[in-house]
Amino acid sequence: MDNYYLYSVCLVAGAVGALFISRLAFKWGLIDRPNGRSSHGSPTPKGGGIGILVAFIFSSLILKIAFTFWVPAAFLALLSFWGDKFDLSPKIRLPLQFVAALIFVQLSTVSYHLSALALFSLPQSAFFFLSSVLCFICLSVFIVGTANWYNFMDGINGIAGITGIVGFGLLAAFNVLYVGDSRFSALSICIAFSCLGFLPFNFPKAKVFMGDVGSILLGFVFAAMVVILSKTFLDLVCLAGFLFPFYADELATMFIRIKDGENLLRPHRRHLYQILANEMGIAHWKVSVGYGILQLVVGLSLLSLRPLGLLPVLTLLVIYFFGFVWANYFVRARVVDGGGGRV
Repeated sequence: MDNYYLYSVCLVAGAVGALFISRLAFKWGLIDRPNGRSSHGSPTPKGGGIGILVAFIFSSLILKIAFTFWVPAAFLALLSFWGDKFDLSPKIRLPLQFVAALIFVQLSTVSYHLSALALFSLPQSAFFFLSSVLCFICLSVFIVGTANWYNFMDGINGIAGITGIVGFGLLAAFNVLYVGDSRFSALSICIAFSCLGFLPFNFPKAKVFMGDVGSILLGFVFAAMVVILSKTFLDLVCLAGFLFPFYADELATMFIRIKDGENLLRPHRRHLYQILANEMGIAHWKVSVGYGILQLVVGLSLLSLRPLGLLPVLTLLVIYFFGFVWANYFVRARVVDGGGGRV
């Protein structure tokens, strides 16, 4: 199949999945009902990311992507779709997510000869086994963490879809420029197009939410591609940086919650994007587009600096992060000064 037709199929799949769920969600019980942590005010269908899952599986098969890559991701997405209806406990979800990540990392060492393993392993060392175990654990934590953080950041209209379009578009660009595996370039573009197909049903106003089936899938696949495409630590840093706004917001919020003595497993509404949309009353679409623009600026600057080496890339990311932290502090202080209470 010509890739242009494949991209069209993925675009349609993303749209049809969202439309399908929006029509049948109330009948199937796939409804997100607002509560004190919500950024929406009325019951809304969820699970619309099922079309993104269909596009991912279909394109993986057409592009002959090894099953070691797409099967663990598809399994977690289907589990998450079940969770969209029955709200699975983290005690069930997290172990299964780690199992899927470990299976992916282990089997992909055979299918793709993961270069990322070299970041931790020391072949000439007596501690080779220990370093290999450390590698598997670190990469699995990175994948599971990214999947869940993507899910946590999917809290306002359009933010997950826009981030998917920009993030996977940047992965495709990196792959074309520096790696050269056309299958993963095409797969990245397929996922971006499926997000584009979904987006009109969630942005600027939400007729349906992506749900865990979409956000967990996008986070898991993004992190898995980072692992697959990384040939050096520099590559790993650059590729992970394509999701900078999500990582920065989650890390900054975690630090604030730890400082305030909160239980990190407890649901909350303290991310910067939530404060902008809720306490400050900025329209969802403006916040989501702002995050997308920031993501694109960071990603393009990383692509430009990558030939200069690790130090310039890390320096730039540190500057961006401290800029984000300053903006975070400024917004929170403004809300508190305006009588908004602790945020």
